[in-house]
Parts: sequence; C-alpha cells; structure tokens
Amino acid sequence: MHANVGDRLIVEGAHVGDVRREGVITEVHHDDHTPPYTVRWEDGHEGLVVPGPDARVLPSRAR
Repeated sequence: MHANVGDRLIVEGAHVGDVRREGVITEVHHDDHTPPYTVRWEDGHEGLVVPGPDARVLPSRAR
C-alpha cells in the first residue's frame, strides 16, 4: 500500500456489525509512502495507523 498526504483511508468492517471508517491521511512517515500513516478520522480523532487487508486508499482529487 502506498499513500500521500490528503488521500482518504477507507477501512471496511471486518466482522458483521463493524462500521466502515473513513479518514484523511495527514502524515506519511516513510519516503516510499508505505505505512504507518497518521490519519484524521471523520469523528475528529487522529492516530497512527498501519492499515490491514480490509483497508484501501482513495487518492486525493488534488493530484
């Protein structure tokens, strides 16, 4: 997985009843654009994320 600042991270629920989470990548920690990423989630929380197989990146429209 590769991402840039401004891309959206979508994490689908892995289990029945899990909710889908969406956030904006605010920081990329490696020069090759691989995880971990700092993500600001829709609810305003921000955290360091290492996306799993249930995640995907949507490129920013700005690029």
